[in-house]
Amino acid sequence: MGMHTDTERCVRAVQSKDARFDGWFFTAVLTTRIYCRPSCPVVPPKPENMTFLPSAAACQQAGFRACKRCRPDTSPGSPQWNQRADLVARAMRLIADGVVDREGVPGLAARLGYSPRQIERQLLAELGAGPLALARAQRAQTARLLIETTPLPMAQIAFAAGFSSIRTFNDTVREVFALSPSELRDRLPKKNAPLASGALSLRLPFRAPLNPDNLFGHLAATSVPGVEEWRDGAYRRTLRLPYGHGIVTLTPRPDHIACRLTLSDLRDLTVAISRCRRMLDLDADPVAVDDQLRTDPVLAPLVDKAPGRRVPRSVDEAEFAMRAVLGQQVSTAAARTHAARLVTAYGDPIDDPEGGLTHLFPTPEALAALDPASLAMPRPRRTTFTTLVGHLADGTLNLGVEGDWTRTRAQLLALPGFGPWTADVIAMRALGDPDAFLPTDLGIRRAAQELGLPSTPAALTARAAPWRPWRAYAVQYLWATDSHPINFLPV
Repeated sequence: MGMHTDTERCVRAVQSKDARFDGWFFTAVLTTRIYCRPSCPVVPPKPENMTFLPSAAACQQAGFRACKRCRPDTSPGSPQWNQRADLVARAMRLIADGVVDREGVPGLAARLGYSPRQIERQLLAELGAGPLALARAQRAQTARLLIETTPLPMAQIAFAAGFSSIRTFNDTVREVFALSPSELRDRLPKKNAPLASGALSLRLPFRAPLNPDNLFGHLAATSVPGVEEWRDGAYRRTLRLPYGHGIVTLTPRPDHIACRLTLSDLRDLTVAISRCRRMLDLDADPVAVDDQLRTDPVLAPLVDKAPGRRVPRSVDEAEFAMRAVLGQQVSTAAARTHAARLVTAYGDPIDDPEGGLTHLFPTPEALAALDPASLAMPRPRRTTFTTLVGHLADGTLNLGVEGDWTRTRAQLLALPGFGPWTADVIAMRALGDPDAFLPTDLGIRRAAQELGLPSTPAALTARAAPWRPWRAYAVQYLWATDSHPINFLPV
């Protein structure tokens, strides 16, 4: 069961205003009918007036309104949805990706291979709310974000946040925040008046600590020209989204990630935020991860030196898989060159008035048409690449957030030219498996040797058993022992 059932532990977290538990559970106050995050700055209510619920949607369904002080809807998401592989976790990843808004509950159920009733039942049991209520809570959060950070007219905001009518938008906002949309906007200090340019500026929250070095270092060092760039202390990239495309600029700050988004269709806002959060692993629980890795005397000093490492992931799983194959047995620079050629030839061109981005990364469908002979790589790797692209294009291989990690990994290993390294790097950085491990990786074997750990894959895997279920994070700490540019923030 979720943490919300452990009343004593929840009361302690609320009384000590412990921000680590924000997003894990919500405190609903029976006397005021308001719900808060555990770290709410207001004086905690008496324990007998508190009840604990597993989701903002469950609070809203039970008739509680969001606290205006701690803004519980803006806490990081529960780390559970990214570390678990069961049906509920996969459903939550899809809901965050906007699937219910685009395809309804039947679409959600079809992608997961269960009936709508089974999914409804499981989500209700664990989260106290069904898929529609969870999607509605997310729409309310997106609406508040747009009301407070843009000058857009309310009708446009309603549409962008995924509401079917202005009336539902008004009713939902009033019900969740106890204020009308215009009252929400009127409460903003005038100096915070949003800019009229097309870009949206928002903050992406995370649980502290967060070490940005390997996270942004990795993204910058492996960036594909035209699709990604490091500019003025920020990582920028193009995004292919359900309704259109976007450009995002992400800058690490001490207590949040600054996110600047330009979208061709505002309905993509929720999805764009969700994908950026996934790429930067912002819903992780670094305290739980680091505490477990510290129990190993070899890892403890690495964790103590720079705690809060995240796993750099991806905004597009298919793109990452194709890039992983382009990077097999070649240097980072060569992999970037290969990818940049394909981007110029097959990517969709876009405008970037604020920087040097030129294209969206090509879709598998666009690359399925290429002539294998045009790929400047050995024939076996050409076959590996074209087979992967074919499977992604015809849908026989689906790397989406709803996938089952174990099954997808087995499917990848069955493809020609896919060894454990390629399958595991895709599991770690595209699928988001927090326990993916790379015992055959050269950097990992070097680090193991340096630290006195066994360096053969089998012996290292056996030695790494106590690091489970966080071996993908152990990989980040091991990689960081090397002076490779992926481990440092570019200057």
